[in-house]
Amino acid sequence: MIMLSRSRLLKSLILLCFLAGGTISLRELQADVSVAEAKQAMRKATDFFTTQVAAEGGYLWRYSRDLKYREGEELATDSMIWLQPPGTPTVGEAYLSAYQKTGEPYLLKAAQATANALINSQLKSGGWADSVDFSKRSQSQFRVDGGGPSARNITTFDDNKSQSAVHFLIQLDQELKFKDQRLHEATLYALDSFIKAQFPNGGWPQRYDHFPDPKEYPVLKANYPDHWSRTFPKQKYTGYYTFNDNTIQDLVNVMFLAYHVYQDPRYRDSALKAGDFIILAQMPEPQPAWAQQYNLKMQPAWARKFEPPAVTGGESQGVIKTLLQIYIYTGEKKYLAPIPKALAYLKKSELPGGKLARFYELKTNRPLYFTKKYELTYKDDDMPTHYGFIVSSKVDSLQRQYEKLLKASPEKLASMQFPQRRVRLTPALKARAQSVVNALNEQGAWLTQGEIRSANLKNVPVIETRVFAKNLETLADFVAASQSD
Repeated sequence: MIMLSRSRLLKSLILLCFLAGGTISLRELQADVSVAEAKQAMRKATDFFTTQVAAEGGYLWRYSRDLKYREGEELATDSMIWLQPPGTPTVGEAYLSAYQKTGEPYLLKAAQATANALINSQLKSGGWADSVDFSKRSQSQFRVDGGGPSARNITTFDDNKSQSAVHFLIQLDQELKFKDQRLHEATLYALDSFIKAQFPNGGWPQRYDHFPDPKEYPVLKANYPDHWSRTFPKQKYTGYYTFNDNTIQDLVNVMFLAYHVYQDPRYRDSALKAGDFIILAQMPEPQPAWAQQYNLKMQPAWARKFEPPAVTGGESQGVIKTLLQIYIYTGEKKYLAPIPKALAYLKKSELPGGKLARFYELKTNRPLYFTKKYELTYKDDDMPTHYGFIVSSKVDSLQRQYEKLLKASPEKLASMQFPQRRVRLTPALKARAQSVVNALNEQGAWLTQGEIRSANLKNVPVIETRVFAKNLETLADFVAASQSD
């Protein structure tokens, strides 16, 4: 018996109909994707990712079709993994979520393999670096089989790297009912280290390799410096109190999740301590918002050569979201108190067209930009393109969220803490699932046209972890909704 694939069968039917002089639409011929087909695609894609793409169970961001070129934020080898989403933790959470929706054991096994990559790359300082090269273990102080005391041991919170890793590990630990001792110990070690790395005022650094001595970090309120340099001073900034790239928001979310799962009050206390830091860090009038980073005097400070001392229209919006989140978990109005002044200030600071500058000059509130030569300027006509010096304004949306929470009952707040999303079998979900199944190639990969920037390859077929995670979620949603209905 000759078996035809769905696509070949469709083509044959269309040809027969044409030869017979009839007409038929593709919609009439195209049956809905079946649960069996969705499961088969999930299995095929996961097998490809775990056996061909993974490095020791971990992942990067992007791969060429033949897997010859690999990259995270930069060119990588086949022994490297990346932490920043959509890297290793993102893929691990995709496996775990798909398992929870479908019950397929191979997905849990894939999630455990990804967790094992994170456990094997955890530093003695408690978290993770930007990337890991498993062929060079002696260069880092890993908890498992790492280098000596002079090897690298710097945990980074930048760009949600360590936070996303432990966020995934907490969920997997809970799913396994805390019975995997190695996983459980690594997760609690990370959380305990993050608490130790928290400054006395509740802030966190961007990176750390040792824990702060409380005597060296007085608790102060944010204030303006008398003078600040208009040229980059080339000072080390990674130990400053930072909001850059929503570092604290990600840490607060991790701590509340940890408290929810483990019921250890230290994690909740850590999140609330971060909220207290946010209150301390709000700048006085005339700019009652937040800076990207502060020195030990709690004054806005330089970070990289394009991140000056300033009040930020970017991270300030993330800070407000964090305060809203803390209020959802606590119901304590003190965490809402800074918001009205901050929103009014940001609204007043919007640029023509309704956007915000990333940086506003201290006290004068003039928007600050950089030229392509990284010279500070008030003009926006010669900016570098690698960084967002102008950002979207979400002020109106944040205002609505604030007003909604003000009216919410304690019961409503409780329901918002860890909402359960029920997936319905809608025509749109069916169409997305069909599209995902159709797009999977014989190799088991979902290809998109893109680029491998670090190899200077443009407009080529690439395999992206972001696309894999999204498509796996779509198929898992479809299977779960189909079986539920």
